[in-house]
Amino acid sequence: MNDQTALFDALLDSIRDAVVIADTQGHVVRISRACEVMLGGSALSDKLDALVKRAMAPGNGGRGQGLVRCGDGRERPFEIVLSAVNGEAAFPSHYFGLVRPAAVEVEASGQELVRFGYDSLTGLPGRELFVDRVDQAILQASRLGSSVALMMMGLDRFTLVNDALGHGAGDRLLIEVARRLKMCVRETDTAVRLDGDKFALAMVIADMDDSVIVAEKVLNSVKVPFALDGQEVVVTFSIGISVFPMDADSSAQQIKHSEHALHYAKISGRNQYQFFSKDMNRKAKSRLELETRMRRALTNDEFVVYYQPKVSADHGTIVGAEALIRWIDPERGLISPAEFIPVAEETGQIEAIGSWVLWKSCQQNKQWQEDGLTPLKVSVNVSARQFRSRVLVDTVLDVLERTGLDPKWLELEITESMLMNDVDTAVRKMTALRELGIGLSIDDFGTGYSSLSYLGRFPITTLKIDRAFIADVDTNPKTAEIARAIIGLSRGLNLEVVAEGAEVAGHIQFLRDHCCDTVQGFYYSRPVPADEFEKLLRQGVLVHI
Repeated sequence: MNDQTALFDALLDSIRDAVVIADTQGHVVRISRACEVMLGGSALSDKLDALVKRAMAPGNGGRGQGLVRCGDGRERPFEIVLSAVNGEAAFPSHYFGLVRPAAVEVEASGQELVRFGYDSLTGLPGRELFVDRVDQAILQASRLGSSVALMMMGLDRFTLVNDALGHGAGDRLLIEVARRLKMCVRETDTAVRLDGDKFALAMVIADMDDSVIVAEKVLNSVKVPFALDGQEVVVTFSIGISVFPMDADSSAQQIKHSEHALHYAKISGRNQYQFFSKDMNRKAKSRLELETRMRRALTNDEFVVYYQPKVSADHGTIVGAEALIRWIDPERGLISPAEFIPVAEETGQIEAIGSWVLWKSCQQNKQWQEDGLTPLKVSVNVSARQFRSRVLVDTVLDVLERTGLDPKWLELEITESMLMNDVDTAVRKMTALRELGIGLSIDDFGTGYSSLSYLGRFPITTLKIDRAFIADVDTNPKTAEIARAIIGLSRGLNLEVVAEGAEVAGHIQFLRDHCCDTVQGFYYSRPVPADEFEKLLRQGVLVHI
């Protein structure tokens, strides 16, 4: 090997792009190190020759696309841009080509055009190409001594668009999101659509600031209103970011870690980006363990229902109860609902758990009545997922029929934020529930949308003042005024009003002075198991603890 050849080899391998050198017959004679890495092997492929010859064909302008067999035996789509290297007499002596993964349709079977690995809706690469693109980015970063940022992105509350405007509008939204996403990245970056409302971005970066800049650019781009069917629609992205090699040493691990980071971004409030950390990884493993345990908890009778008394503000007598689920795990002991309810909601297990609580509460209430205790209304919380379910009304009816409980002794508690997502549907569903004869309560009133213009439309029987307004009602004049207004509003609408979170004598005195019907809180009793609640019920009048 002479010095000139060695110099040429060194120059070729120093080029960061995937380069091929071909002779005038279209045969590839040399490839760069970057091309070798991208294709997964150094062996020259006949189909790489075919790609070059297609670019050399008259009318193609030096461009060609096709499938190339890579080092792992799989065929993937690539495109080449070819330039002639002129020799003596200005005739081409060789051809110099840049190769990259194809972003266009690939000719197959001589006639038909097919999309290979691309999302048919948005035109972005799809899940089939995703791992390959991440692998390529990692190989390139390893060679260059740089890093790879992998961003996993999910639209927040995309289902609301589908539900409100239909799937056609949802598809148009995804197409526009993809267009904006492509405008936020460089040609060398890879933006893909994985499925549904989930996108991803892989990019080689010099430092962490590069990924922050792109993440903020994506967030700002997507939250600009979209025009769909004459309506302005606003959506946001949640983004989870993991960085190679700091967070992972393989594409599989990096994808997994960016998924964890995305989940953390979602539960932390959405419309933001979060980086992966080891602490997040521990939380993810803990969550997975919790999810697995929860799946068997129903079968193993690990859930129990506790009851917290609702007490007459005037007389101190028990007039009702709120049913609250508790989980007694055989290994961990009592697990807080604040820990497992969000997981149950996200995984869909909340529907089975909620149905069980409803059935258990109605069965227990009927049993108390058969034992001769004074009948009382038991309130059961309905989760957002349960409320959206098409079978909610049928489920409630089935439980009432199986337990034999008179519907007037059942009340469902619904948070106001659930109702505001789709007011018309909420009104129809609530009307159907009221027609069964059960009561309906708006829980945590005052902390959500609090839209008074809609309040009159909801067929409710009770307003429940959130504990946030009761905590300092005896010491804070502004909070006291809000609580007083809610009580007055409830009475004006002929609704029962319940104040939760009453913990000290000053709370009780204020609520009594302002004609609040019912109080609930630690002043009288914490939530207790059914047998302890029965003792309180037989006692009749409660004194504070």
